[in-house]
Amino acid sequence: MKSLIAASLLVFSTTTVAANLGELDYITEVYPPFNYEERGELKGIAVDFLEAATEAAGDPVSRDQVKIQPWARGYATALSEPNTVLFSTTRTDEREDKFKWVGPITDTKIVVWAPKSKGITIDNASDFANYKVGVVRDDVGEHLLRSMGVDEDALRLSPKADLLAKQLAAGRVDMWAYEENVSAFIMSQNNIDTSQFEVVHVLDESQLYYSFSNNTPDSYIEKLQAGIDQATADGTLEAIKSKYK
Repeated sequence: MKSLIAASLLVFSTTTVAANLGELDYITEVYPPFNYEERGELKGIAVDFLEAATEAAGDPVSRDQVKIQPWARGYATALSEPNTVLFSTTRTDEREDKFKWVGPITDTKIVVWAPKSKGITIDNASDFANYKVGVVRDDVGEHLLRSMGVDEDALRLSPKADLLAKQLAAGRVDMWAYEENVSAFIMSQNNIDTSQFEVVHVLDESQLYYSFSNNTPDSYIEKLQAGIDQATADGTLEAIKSKYK
């Protein structure tokens, strides 16, 4: 009887721990308006929504528990370390089996920007061959360009998006592949006139999610998804989005 009771307590304890969202490691990057830092405070649609969804799930997670890292480092951590949540992550076919997914947060479009003055036209992968294309290392823009067969020599990798925005404005790269709203936001933050640039190619239209390391127990996934579903259905997500327009 004692062994049966002990086994039951062990099962209960394991289930409780597995469902504690506060025990997870949360990682994000500077990706405004979805996640970014302003005056030392973490802000953005995905950050606010994480707090709201975990509150709705009855297991609140504070933005203070989220670490900001360069995307490539956070991406590598989420691929290798257990119980890790990375956001905001574009869900693509190439990434589908690498993570467990919770969301969606919002729609997203990955595009290629170029100066209007260059008159660049892109129809297929070979059209990139004569240009320098800026990409954030391990970002969806890099993955999509590689998957369509763009030559390695055309890519210029950087750890940070704001560096690429400045390089595009200075003519050090001919194009920049990144999320459309985020790149426009970053250019404006860096006093770059977005009217001088145009989208010359759309790489993908998808959605942003919270991506969990594959070895994270499903109890975490199910609990956060339930909170997201509730916070979406009751209008909380739309209210959060409206704050950042």
